[in-house]
Amino acid sequence: MLNSILSAEISLTQYIICELTAMVLGFGTALIFLVRDKHTSTFSQSLALLPGAVTLVIMLVNGNIGAGLAVAGTFALVRFRSAPGTAKEITGLFMAVAIGLACGMGYVGVAILFFVLMGAYVLLLGGLRFGEESDRHRHLKITAPENVDYETLFEDLFEKYTSSHELVKVRTTNMGTLYELHYRIILKDPRHTREMIDAIRCRNGNLNIICGREAEKEVM
Repeated sequence: MLNSILSAEISLTQYIICELTAMVLGFGTALIFLVRDKHTSTFSQSLALLPGAVTLVIMLVNGNIGAGLAVAGTFALVRFRSAPGTAKEITGLFMAVAIGLACGMGYVGVAILFFVLMGAYVLLLGGLRFGEESDRHRHLKITAPENVDYETLFEDLFEKYTSSHELVKVRTTNMGTLYELHYRIILKDPRHTREMIDAIRCRNGNLNIICGREAEKEVM
């Protein structure tokens, strides 16, 4: 069951079996990663299409070192022209590639077993909310003018609205005229998030503030 179905010369039937298996498992992988998280349509389509594409590539380069190096170089170029994603999205892409590799080498049973085990594992971790922060955790990004003393300006507000706060990243933007501050905070009461943001903005009308997952992505 777990042996390769491919022979020395790949027949049409063998190719169709491997390719259809990769396509079905790719579609299933895309569905699994959409269960709890929202992703772009392009990412979901990529997860569905990638196993089938990798399957054909592996079939074509099987035993040909030169072709394999050429394909590796092509993949490297694609990577550098792609925008980085979240850690979970990258993991999803690795899972799709692994399925394509297994199908491309004829290990259809291995690909199906891998999909079932890893799919169930991903759903289990999502159901348990493993590693997720509580509703009181926030990532706060503040863009402020360079003349703002950010080290002490918000201390009293953080003392009032948060049980802990940490400045995790500072950088300059707009040719050095703006500070971009990234904080990791734990709110005393999530219901006062908007009140806290308004209070911080009142300290300086030029502040641009983002609180939540969007700010978290920029830190990562």
